[in-house]
Amino acid sequence: QVQLVESGGGLAQAGDSLSVSCAASGLTFSRTVMGWFRQAPGKERQFVTAINWSGGDNTFYADSVKGRFAISRDNAKNTVYLQMNSLKPEDTAVYYCAGGMRIRNMKWGADYWGQGIQVTVSS
Repeated sequence: QVQLVESGGGLAQAGDSLSVSCAASGLTFSRTVMGWFRQAPGKERQFVTAINWSGGDNTFYADSVKGRFAISRDNAKNTVYLQMNSLKPEDTAVYYCAGGMRIRNMKWGADYWGQGIQVTVSS
């Protein structure tokens, strides 16, 4: 059984930094594309970022977070991280860890989801 468990997040002010982590189990983590989506109140869940199984520069970002967010992974710990810098109020959302990500019909999708964790940015 695949489990993705997020931690971190919380409340921040505009311009601050926050990080979230996702511990994965039940899958071959080192061969799985991992990433993050987010869902703001009243909006659809949207792609944020993805990282290929090899990590490093094999990353993808939504235009809205490019240059501010950074995804990384530690395959030895089965964990993926999201560092969020220069936060804006519009970054407020529930952030979902995603596993088994791939592009389907020109959109990012995922096979597995975490339960989500709240990130709130005040102005």
